[in-house]
Amino acid sequence: MRVVLKNVESPQIEYISPQILSDETMEIRKEKVIKTFVQEGYDCIIIYADVEHSANFEYLTGFIPRFEEACLVLHKNGDCYLLLGNEVLGMSKHSRIKNTPLHVPQFSLPDQPLEGKKEMVDYFKEAKITNKKVGLIGWKALYKINKDMFDVPHYIVEAIKTIALSVSNATNIMIGEVGVRRINTVDEIRHYEYGQVLAASNMLKALDSLQIGKTEIEMASILESEGQRNNVVTIFSTGKRFAKANLYPSMKKMILGDAISMTVGYKGGLSSRTGYLVSDKNQLSETESDYIEKVASPYFNAVRTWLENIHVGMSGKELYAIIDRCLPKKIYRWSLNPGHLAADEEWLCSPIYKDSNESLESGMILQIDIIPSVEGYSKPCCENGILLANEQLRERIKNQDYEMWRRFETRRQYIKEQLGIELHEDVCPLSNMVAYYRPFLLDKGKALSIID
Repeated sequence: MRVVLKNVESPQIEYISPQILSDETMEIRKEKVIKTFVQEGYDCIIIYADVEHSANFEYLTGFIPRFEEACLVLHKNGDCYLLLGNEVLGMSKHSRIKNTPLHVPQFSLPDQPLEGKKEMVDYFKEAKITNKKVGLIGWKALYKINKDMFDVPHYIVEAIKTIALSVSNATNIMIGEVGVRRINTVDEIRHYEYGQVLAASNMLKALDSLQIGKTEIEMASILESEGQRNNVVTIFSTGKRFAKANLYPSMKKMILGDAISMTVGYKGGLSSRTGYLVSDKNQLSETESDYIEKVASPYFNAVRTWLENIHVGMSGKELYAIIDRCLPKKIYRWSLNPGHLAADEEWLCSPIYKDSNESLESGMILQIDIIPSVEGYSKPCCENGILLANEQLRERIKNQDYEMWRRFETRRQYIKEQLGIELHEDVCPLSNMVAYYRPFLLDKGKALSIID
């Protein structure tokens, strides 16, 4: 097999509607969390949230605290307390989990009224954590280093320690090897597919709209749509990035030969592409003219290898080793993890690392995230997400949402017929942009493909 740049039928723009999670799903989530933290030896858990780190909180409540902070206290008997600031307090009555709201002005924005003048410890006393074994949940896997490390503000940690019997980092309840958020039901898959499709469809629109002279802002406006909240900073960059530390699209215009970088993400995952604003290699600089042979083709072969080998039951280290063999890290200088889990966040956690004994399980949503860095060339990137589903989950999807199943099958067929990639049977593409990669962005009819 070899990688070639050839005429490929473009994917079709997909349109699906947002899916609100069912009451049954939210109840299942609560039950799973309680069962897991009781097994871990806790009497209750406290989940911290702010706007950037709110997915664990939203997993149970259905909402985020927007511009404020919040804490959720959940006891093993099912009692729940929501500690909320001034402007989010009213959301307690809309929460997907039955709760007792506690107004905590300290969680509000600077200089808003601090009524009541209670100490933080008083609010946690009202939430009944006194003399309890408490699991404190942030968002990072610091528990792998030390169960006494917390990525939660000091004033909150100290208040909890004052009255609790014990406090340990319990973020593994959500994201670790026993983490309840790693595995998705059919209802949750449907919920996250919307964000994957929205990101992918916008990426395809942007790719089709690329034109010399357009500005970064014009292109970024195509990547954004439907008023949905992004889970990553939207990127559209032409030429050299990060001038004067700027992360955001500007009025800079695209010129022939520019390196282009594009990313947009929503709940469920993101879509990301890079390439050169050229029609063919003759428009590249002399030192970059072998980009396809030197960088893009080996990278695309790694993407193919990832998709054809990933399956339910393999270990993370097994997949890591497969990618390291076909795209040696020492040569192509990729870092991070060659794939990770996605959910409400773009990056939830990853079971794929060098010495990982973690198993890849049915119901996981993963992103292909292999980014080589070869000196003198633009980094290739063709990032989208897939679902891992064993035979039992595939049957449940067919029975509960046949239209979603048909989308999976249509995408699989396209990837095989147009891109030459034979997906493992456990792989369900969550959009029709999976593995579709145009390295020369002005030639909109050609993409990389595998041929015998």
